[in-house]
Amino acid sequence: MMEISGLTDKGKVRTHNEDAWFADGAMGLLVVSDGMGSEEGGALAAEIVVKTLPEIIMQEGTNIANLNDPFAVDIISKQIVALNRNVFDSSRGKVNLAGMGATMVMALVRGDRAMIAHMGDSRAYLYRDDYLLALTKDHSVIRLLLDAGEITEEEVASHPARGKITRFIGMEDDVPPDISLIHLENGDRILLCSDGLTSMLGEKEIQEQLRKTVSPKAVCRYLVDAANMAGGKDNITAVLADWRIDAAE
Repeated sequence: MMEISGLTDKGKVRTHNEDAWFADGAMGLLVVSDGMGSEEGGALAAEIVVKTLPEIIMQEGTNIANLNDPFAVDIISKQIVALNRNVFDSSRGKVNLAGMGATMVMALVRGDRAMIAHMGDSRAYLYRDDYLLALTKDHSVIRLLLDAGEITEEEVASHPARGKITRFIGMEDDVPPDISLIHLENGDRILLCSDGLTSMLGEKEIQEQLRKTVSPKAVCRYLVDAANMAGGKDNITAVLADWRIDAAE
């Protein structure tokens, strides 16, 4: 079985919440999206993402039943590219929606396989055997600078490029998401979150919260509260799924 819960909060600084999330155990789908642009546009873009992805999963049905099939990966990639185009087209010619876009991270579970797809800096993590593994790599200017060795981790918090992303839903170019597949083991926890969580809490702090053998609902509450206590400078969203061996049956 797969027990899922999620929680979003506007944080301590922002007046509006432009994050959105979706989770359905029966569908095997988790999604987190962080809107960008104007308040109206960002919230709309995130809502489009979390409403459209479940529709895609339902529509494709048996075409994506076997995640080991490259055809299934190709379908999801093409559908996300189409979603990107939809969001971009929705903002064209509308001043109040100019620059509208959103990050996207999703986990699709079929049996003991999970497909992780993302665009932007919302993240997916796997917690297994007391170890936290990042399943995504931020599409951000900061990540590029870190990889190039041009800045250090200590410089990230004050760097002017912080928050600038290089890939997102709503881009003019048809850029595909990054997609990976993982094999699930009994007791695994999958966490999806917006950068409002990861900008406030380090991975050691997140790992400490996931170590608690409590329900996904309680862990999401702990994570959001901890991020707010650390400053809550952005909207905060966490979605957590606990996977057990009978989930594959």
